[in-house]
Amino acid sequence: MDKMHIDIVSDIACPWCAIGYARLKLAMEQLSANYEFTVQWHAFELNPDNSGDGEPILPALARKYGRSEEELRATQDQMMAIAKGLGLNFEKIQERLVCNTFDAHRLVKWAGEQECQTELKQALFEAYFGRAENVADHDVLLGCVEALGLEVEKAREVLNSDQYAVAVRKDEATYQKAGVSAVPAFIVNGKYLISGAQEPDTLVQALQEMAESD
Repeated sequence: MDKMHIDIVSDIACPWCAIGYARLKLAMEQLSANYEFTVQWHAFELNPDNSGDGEPILPALARKYGRSEEELRATQDQMMAIAKGLGLNFEKIQERLVCNTFDAHRLVKWAGEQECQTELKQALFEAYFGRAENVADHDVLLGCVEALGLEVEKAREVLNSDQYAVAVRKDEATYQKAGVSAVPAFIVNGKYLISGAQEPDTLVQALQEMAESD
């Protein structure tokens, strides 16, 4: 069975990253008879400077992109429908607040060492988009850790220190230097790039072509 490694550059605050992974998972399931996949998550921050922390998401996005709140509400309604079809909980996507995700990314790095990186990432997506929880809040982050059965006190030690900060910054610098300016971005076998939340059938075809090129 051929092996395929996928590095996923994403932010917890990015709804298309949650959708993109759900679609990728479907594609990987379709190809599982022929390929063995491994996945690793890498950090990207949509709000790295903490600007607007605590601001309601719709006016914040309207200001950032120069669009009306009505337009953005319609776009997010569409995202909710797509997410529902993929089994994702986006019920509170329009009620969330702007927040910084640096500490959440540090915790995802830690979870990778517990072989639970994808599970924590999915739990964080659900906390933010499904329940509109503040994923900068350490209690929220620890709640996600506890729900997965990971060691809460170990996670608390990480959050109360600067552990994994260098690893997160290195991730961000590496992929920015490589030209990743929007997420999600999927890097296959260290050399092929798939940008955006592509449909599962598109991903299946791309992954097969990439495997044949190797």
